[in-house]
Amino acid sequence: MAIKAYDLTIIGAGPAGLYAAYYGGFRGLSVKLVDSLSELGGQVTALYPDKLIYDVAGFPQITGRDLVKNLIDQAMQYNPDVFLNERVLDVITGPDKIIRFVTQIDCHASRAIIITTGMGAFDPKPLPATGADRFPGKGLAYFVRDIRHYEGKRVVVVGGGDSAVDWALNFLKRGAASVTLVHRRDGFRAHEDSVQQLKNSKAQLKLFFEVKELRGKDHLENVVIASNKGGPDEVLPADEILPCLGFDVSTGPLVNWGLTMHGKDIPVTSKMGTNLPGVYAAGDVAWYEGKAKLISTGFGEAATAVNNAAAYLKPGTSVFPGHSSTKGRLATSH
Repeated sequence: MAIKAYDLTIIGAGPAGLYAAYYGGFRGLSVKLVDSLSELGGQVTALYPDKLIYDVAGFPQITGRDLVKNLIDQAMQYNPDVFLNERVLDVITGPDKIIRFVTQIDCHASRAIIITTGMGAFDPKPLPATGADRFPGKGLAYFVRDIRHYEGKRVVVVGGGDSAVDWALNFLKRGAASVTLVHRRDGFRAHEDSVQQLKNSKAQLKLFFEVKELRGKDHLENVVIASNKGGPDEVLPADEILPCLGFDVSTGPLVNWGLTMHGKDIPVTSKMGTNLPGVYAAGDVAWYEGKAKLISTGFGEAATAVNNAAAYLKPGTSVFPGHSSTKGRLATSH
């Protein structure tokens, strides 16, 4: 049976991908959205659904969860076909201008593609502590799925970056019984204002300490921390521990697709085009001189990519999309 070739396939369903799906529908294109994760929202859904985001235009503050919900509502207006839990393994461009790509589940075809895979496949760096392998889901978590789970709990956060500091502050605001932040030094990589808020909060700071051991029976009960300045070990009563030690990031099969790469990123033109015809990139995976990797940047890049893809697919069509206030009357000439 012949594979249906969509006008536009978006690989990656994070904020940039969801906005691209909306814009593709707005431009009258048939759209397919493919993601390796089980939920829409990409890294925002996976990493910080309950964290507040302050730099999205039009929102003084918004949680990652609410931002994703709004983006999904916007994208689904045009009923794109969504394929989750599918990781793209290979992309093949042919002389017929149909781009074929294979996942671990199926074969797909599209006339144009926009890659919005963010920073790539990511795995949290594991906590190097004795007993850590006993407590995943039993007090040890690397992602916060629902911040309400931590209400009334004794929480230990590990790390000194933005994620560690922000989560420590959020746990305090959401009613954790206690919050202790463990960091191997006294210098933080987090935003200075956030660090100052943490120092002025009720959080207990254990600096120049590292987690040595997790203890408990059926659930985490204690965290043993060791001083890296030669002092004695300390035992912290704990119900939950959240290590924020960073992520191991991999481009995965992306490097085998025939794309020109700039490290782990894809160089793009001012049209967001790659070296492959009909293949565009937007969001954190796209690279150009002076790029700032922000959600808001990704939105503009997604719109640019879609509008140029529309012109590529339908020669003579204007890149200018028309105004959304006249939705339904799309610009086909300018």
